[in-house]
Amino acid sequence: MTAAIAHRGPDEQGKFVAPDAGLAHARLSVIGIGDGQQPMSDVSGNLTIAFNGEIFNYVELREGLIAKGRRFRTSSDTEVILQLYDELGEDCLPLLNGDFAFALWDNRHRRMVLARDRMGVRPLFFTSKDGVLYFASEIKALLKVPGVSAEIDPIALDQIFTLWAPIAPRTAFRNIHELEPASVMIATEGQVMVKRYWHLDYPHRDAPSKVTNEDDAAEELQALLTDAVRLRMRADVPVGSYLSGGLDSSVVSALAAGMTPRRLQTFSVTFDSTEHDESAFQTEMASALGTHHRAIACRPGDIARVFPDVIRFAERPIIRTAPAPLYQLSGLVRQAGLKVVLTGEGADEVFAGYDVFKEARVRRFCGRQPASRMRPQLFRRLYPYLPGLQQQSVEYLSAFFGTGNTALDDPLFSHRPRFKTTAAAKIFFSGDLRAALKGYDAAEDLASRLPQAFSLWHPLHQAQYLETRFLLPGYILSSQGDRMAMAHGIEGRFPFLDPRLVEFAARLPPEMKLKGLVEKHILRKAAKHLLPTAIRERTKQPYRAPDASSFVGAGELDYVRDCLSEASIAAGGLFNAKAVASLHEKCRTQPVSGFRDNAAFVGILSTQLWQKNFTGQEVGAAKAA
Repeated sequence: MTAAIAHRGPDEQGKFVAPDAGLAHARLSVIGIGDGQQPMSDVSGNLTIAFNGEIFNYVELREGLIAKGRRFRTSSDTEVILQLYDELGEDCLPLLNGDFAFALWDNRHRRMVLARDRMGVRPLFFTSKDGVLYFASEIKALLKVPGVSAEIDPIALDQIFTLWAPIAPRTAFRNIHELEPASVMIATEGQVMVKRYWHLDYPHRDAPSKVTNEDDAAEELQALLTDAVRLRMRADVPVGSYLSGGLDSSVVSALAAGMTPRRLQTFSVTFDSTEHDESAFQTEMASALGTHHRAIACRPGDIARVFPDVIRFAERPIIRTAPAPLYQLSGLVRQAGLKVVLTGEGADEVFAGYDVFKEARVRRFCGRQPASRMRPQLFRRLYPYLPGLQQQSVEYLSAFFGTGNTALDDPLFSHRPRFKTTAAAKIFFSGDLRAALKGYDAAEDLASRLPQAFSLWHPLHQAQYLETRFLLPGYILSSQGDRMAMAHGIEGRFPFLDPRLVEFAARLPPEMKLKGLVEKHILRKAAKHLLPTAIRERTKQPYRAPDASSFVGAGELDYVRDCLSEASIAAGGLFNAKAVASLHEKCRTQPVSGFRDNAAFVGILSTQLWQKNFTGQEVGAAKAA
């Protein structure tokens, strides 16, 4: 099991075996390099932990424990968890400011404690076989357990083809589960209990805001973000930073550059396609900060070349190629000799930066006057980077964005167009898969899981919750984040997901985050003296990569042809072979710009690769569970 995830911890391995429990660890040594070996036991030998990630406030926690008379044998943050747990039990979890997943064997109480960080940065999966609980940071380790096999979960596949990711605790693998973010599992003989120790919450939409002064809010935000970066610069190895050229990574890099004793190393990915490339902004920001900047070019053919590896590490089908350039980027960081990199991920969720938030506001605006011909034209302003959209009629724009089709009180109002557009790719599902799904509706399943207070929140906060609670851990931090970075033994750190900053942003009134149609208003204000004006005032350009076009054309690779052949599709049993053949031919012979066909092509190809990699053969559609 440990060997299967050796890429996550290439520095050393260790194991602990007791009569009723075993722990193993593949280590990426970042803090306490000389004395942080794992699994680690406390001085009594009653507590033993295997821990992935970092506790960024371990210095302060350690000082507090020392003040209580506790002594430490190591300089690692791992021992801090052990001693804090010894003091408080699982009640220690809310005190941890970090990205973590850990398993702790408590021999005194004969229980295994599994826990995961609030936002879901670090993964943790589990399954049971013959009365034994197994767990690991990646599913490929669980597949080493005798009797545990890979089988596609059709419900999870439907969720991916609607919501972009499975709804935890479900995974792409039948009978293998994910511990949800901000959760702790306590397993004793014959009993397993899971509970959440933290919840993302927002104020009542009609309650007077406790934050009223915008200047004060911007000042507090800058202080919080500065401290979040400071904590995440803690390491016994150099820390670099991703630099996309956008607002978020530029702010993080600017703060980090002022905190490193040596020249900050920054990293970015470039594209030949002007639609996707941001290299001019990357160069400008790197020059302004004086960083040692490296870029890797994602050229035609690169995405297709690495895509099988991307699926092997992501461990699930995906409907976008965006993880592939990030897989290349983390390889560049590893080549530069670094192990740790800061990233701006999380800012769009926390400060309402995505187009989906602006789009929902325009749709509500249009929904109040559905006959207006002027209001749907606002959608052209939202998507200046989509040339095809600029040419569409008012009637098309109104119909596409569903300006009059969705009830304003629908809890999924903000995300209905995305879910509907993505789910259109399910037209390629096979009859057997449809029968197995028995009319299952992933969007309604998601709606049924919303907290009771959801209906009391402002519409922007509802949209933020959907994005932060589900898509962020389910796709952004996993398929695009941890899994692509750790494939090369790189630890990503996310200052915008510091719990203090997340809770502060949740309290802000909506107009401080989305002011008119200007996203992340308060962050721009806080970054006033940190960035060049051209960077600070840039309109959000979402990170994207070429999709279907990456795989077809003169240099089409053999595996693409094989995976999408009628024989392979028919053998897999999940998709309609003739319909897929038509889609493949369409993508070969003409530019495909529609989201449905791009999502379908990437989703089908990735599912076929998933089956080949994890089951060893194409298998028929399974029954829904």
